[in-house]
Amino acid sequence: MIIQPTSLAAMTWAGAASGTAAESWRVGTVLDARPLGMGEQGRMVLQIGALTVEADPLGTPLPSQFQVRVLAMGNPPLLEILAGAAADPRVQQALRERLPQQNGYAPLLATLGALAQRPVVRQLPPEVRAALALLDQGVRTPQDITRADGLREAVARSGLFFESQLVRPRTNPMPLGEEDFKAVLLRLAAVLDRQPRLPVHPPASGADTPPPLRQRGLQAQPRAPLAASFGDPSVDDDVGQLLGRLRGDVHAALARLEIAQLDAAGAQAWMIEIPLQGPRGRDVLQLHLEHGQDAETGAGTWTLGFALDLPSLGPLQGELQLRDLRLNVRLWAERSATTERLERQFTPLRQRLAASGLQLDQLSCQTGLPQGQGHASALLLKATA
Repeated sequence: MIIQPTSLAAMTWAGAASGTAAESWRVGTVLDARPLGMGEQGRMVLQIGALTVEADPLGTPLPSQFQVRVLAMGNPPLLEILAGAAADPRVQQALRERLPQQNGYAPLLATLGALAQRPVVRQLPPEVRAALALLDQGVRTPQDITRADGLREAVARSGLFFESQLVRPRTNPMPLGEEDFKAVLLRLAAVLDRQPRLPVHPPASGADTPPPLRQRGLQAQPRAPLAASFGDPSVDDDVGQLLGRLRGDVHAALARLEIAQLDAAGAQAWMIEIPLQGPRGRDVLQLHLEHGQDAETGAGTWTLGFALDLPSLGPLQGELQLRDLRLNVRLWAERSATTERLERQFTPLRQRLAASGLQLDQLSCQTGLPQGQGHASALLLKATA
């Protein structure tokens, strides 16, 4: 669950941030917490670390003792309530290191697109050009992910399962262009780190794009501007600046990917991100894949959620739930025109599902993105100080 304190009862956040409490409330920090009761305004009073805070009721009981993780700073900060298994100190230490460094894939893809427009890129060292080519080949096409085997391959090569693939025996080396996305990022990061005189790109701000944590739910991510601030593509002077920016973007993408890997440790649920080649730009498809068990029948269930922000359609989100051969499909679109476009495809979609042997129990599309989306136990409360 995610809580956002509406106020700090013991002291104001500004005061806490200027004192010793600020050091213990950095992004990624895990703090002990316990409920103290209800305040006069009907808000929960919580003891979190050394501070007493107030938050709107969550609608679900809290244990007598639990832990929270600082997801984002601000006035007020954003805190995530941790499940017991998620409080592994080794996992928490790794998350503390990566959360402030992460950023979404969109800036990385935009910088790569800007570099592709510079003719002088052909004069870069061969190892740089080879690493850039591998990154470019790691971007999937719509044709890839609309086929079952193509989507399976994109998920497998997304980087989330990189280390598990390394320990599996392979009779043949992986063909060029089919490398795991994390392997591609690691190679490019190493190559760029060896280049002399590249400008230092400032660390990414984790607040730009929310981290890929299951408790936070799906987040449709728009395209980043195509590095327009670098001016005319025919001017070669900015290639060093672009490479410096790319180095920062690659390290931020690696931190983001490793956050998703750490969050999936010991769970039957995964947050997966796949770069996509769209018309005149690149997009990011975010997936939430979860395996569970039906409480009534004991049958295995699969849930596939997705989020995507396309320039022509706007933010989209969907959830497919499969129990045996019974399927429920729910879609959401921010724009009413997109809802109408999707609904016009319902009849051929029903026909294709019937031909595949699936029984469609529900197919719907609503205008407006869902609130409090994500894992069944996730709850996001938005409030102001």
